[in-house]
Amino acid sequence: MAEETHEQEELDPTTNEVGTEDTENQEVVAEAPSAEDKYNELNDKYLRLYSEFDNYRRRTTKERLELFKTASQDILTELIPVLDDFERAQKALTEKADFNVLKQGVDLVFHKFNNTLTSKGLKAFESIGKAFDPDFHEAVTKIPAPSKKLRGKVVDEIEKGYMLNDKVIRFAKVVVGE
Repeated sequence: MAEETHEQEELDPTTNEVGTEDTENQEVVAEAPSAEDKYNELNDKYLRLYSEFDNYRRRTTKERLELFKTASQDILTELIPVLDDFERAQKALTEKADFNVLKQGVDLVFHKFNNTLTSKGLKAFESIGKAFDPDFHEAVTKIPAPSKKLRGKVVDEIEKGYMLNDKVIRFAKVVVGE
């Protein structure tokens, strides 16, 4: 009979300690997320992160395009008065024939235009007499050097070179002594 009671205790989970541990383990297993739940949670986080990144990429692309569209607005706003001066000069050409007055007007417009570009960081660089440097010069042709001092140096400048804030934006087209 003693064996029967022991068997009954094992069968009755409320009175058997081993049975109680099994119940606790079942509750812990039920509370722990299953692999599928964990997969779904991680997949949801991944999809949200991917969506956020995609939105960020679209937004920055749109902002970048908008920046490119309006980047030249500042310089163009400052060049409009120079355009107005050129229009006045054209009008003066048809009305007046005094060469010195026209020359002074053109000189004024040129200096205003040059000052506007210089204030924006544009500057021309000198090339004549300097050693040929492919980082600044584009050799159009080579000619025999007039003197030994001018070998490998710039003899003539066909077009000026320009830099914008220490970056070459147009190479000087030059003739190099050989």
